[in-house]
Amino acid sequence: REAGIPDAEIDSGLPALWFRYTEYLHREIRELRVHALPGVAALLDRVEGAGPEVVLGLLTGNIREGARIKVEAARLGFARFRVGAFGSDHAERPALPAIAVERARRETGIAFSGKEIVIIGDTPRDVACGAHLGVRTIATATGHHPVDELAACGADHTFADLSDLEAVWRVIEA
Repeated sequence: REAGIPDAEIDSGLPALWFRYTEYLHREIRELRVHALPGVAALLDRVEGAGPEVVLGLLTGNIREGARIKVEAARLGFARFRVGAFGSDHAERPALPAIAVERARRETGIAFSGKEIVIIGDTPRDVACGAHLGVRTIATATGHHPVDELAACGADHTFADLSDLEAVWRVIEA
C-alpha cells in the first residue's frame, strides 16, 4: 500500500508468498531442534482437560499453515486447538481476537466475552491485541521482552515463563 500497489494486486500475490514461506519454514524447521517452552505442554493439557465450555484456541500473526508447522515441530499437536485466528485471516493483529471469539461461538454456541477470554503471549503486541478486545492478558517473558517491559504494557498478569502451572492456572480461572 505504501508503495502505491492496489489491494487487489497485493491480495492476488499472497497465495504464492505463503507457499514460498511455508516451503522455507519446512526447510528451516528440519534443521532446528524445536521444543516447547517451559510449562506450555502442561498448560495446554490442563486447558484441554478443563471441560467442554473451555475452548483452547491459537491466535497468531503467523499464517495458519506456518502456525501448524511450528506447533507440530514443537510436538504440541495442532489439532488440539479447537479454534484459531491467524495472520492469514486479517492483516491487522488487533482484529484476530474477535475472529477467534466468533469461531469459538460457532464451535460451542457460547458467546465468550470480556475477561473470561484469556490471551497468553510474549510480546507487547500480544498484550495490546488482547487489550483491544478487553480480554484478560497473561504475558510471559519467554521471548525477547523482559517481565518488566511486558508488565509496563498493561498485561493483567506477567510471568517469567509458564512453568508454575498452578499459579498460571489460578490466573486463568480467576
